[in-house]
Amino acid sequence: MKNVLLFTGQGSQFSGMGAELAAMLPEASAIYEAGSDILGFDLKKMCLEGEDAVLAETCHAQPAIYATELICLEALKARGIAYEGVCGHSLGEYAAMTACGMLTAENGFRALKIRAQAMDEAAKSQDSGMYAILRMPAERIGEICAQTPGYVVPVNFNSPAQTVIAGERQAVDAAAKACAAEKARAVPLAVAAAFHSKLMQPAADAIAAAFTAIPFAPPTVPFYTNLTGEPLAEGTDMAQYCAKHCVSPVRFAQELQNLHAAGFDTYIELGPKKVLTAFVKQTLKDVGMHTVTDPDSLEETVTCLKHTD
Repeated sequence: MKNVLLFTGQGSQFSGMGAELAAMLPEASAIYEAGSDILGFDLKKMCLEGEDAVLAETCHAQPAIYATELICLEALKARGIAYEGVCGHSLGEYAAMTACGMLTAENGFRALKIRAQAMDEAAKSQDSGMYAILRMPAERIGEICAQTPGYVVPVNFNSPAQTVIAGERQAVDAAAKACAAEKARAVPLAVAAAFHSKLMQPAADAIAAAFTAIPFAPPTVPFYTNLTGEPLAEGTDMAQYCAKHCVSPVRFAQELQNLHAAGFDTYIELGPKKVLTAFVKQTLKDVGMHTVTDPDSLEETVTCLKHTD
């Protein structure tokens, strides 16, 4: 059995996320306190009691999801479950970086304070959005985007059954409507802007400059990246990587295929909601899939993995 941890991204937040795990995990208090000190607001209160509209704001959602993912990670590690690789989806890459030793929790919060503020400012300067397009090949979605007036592009290649598009509001709405006219399902996403597109370039520029002060260590286990779908190349300039990550497509389906080719047969999703295991199911065959979102799912996952082992 070869385990890989998966961490989801923005949009998976909800008020009360991680509450039950946090209540049973001594390490949770330190995670919340570290985040609160760096961010300048009560992170625990935001995660557990934040109003949905406030929690959905990029400057709150990103560190709140990250904190919840770290709590899920600590809960899994406390039960003796090992892992041989990590990958995250968009924002989830920061929890993956922490899980493989590239970032301390404190430096993860510092990085996300910069990232979230930069992305929030970029979002407020534009009218844009994102849609998940289901039941249509990515190639056809790309053709429709190219034929649509204005700026709209595929940005998240999540699985053979789902591709996300992003762009200027009128263009992305028109492209989603055109996809729906061809019997695809178009679902608007609860995010603030056209992430992973050129509209995030101001945020990418801010990240490139500010992340030079964030220390990154080499990964202790392979860190598979959204940019290429491959393990992170040795010697990568992480400030430049994180900046490019903001304006580049997420090649998650390719990551899954490469993980499978490398022998990973057990996929464990950690975070507020069960999101990425659906992409695993749509992309790979004959692999184990588990989630850790609360005490019940933790217990089920640990019992299954230890029994299999």
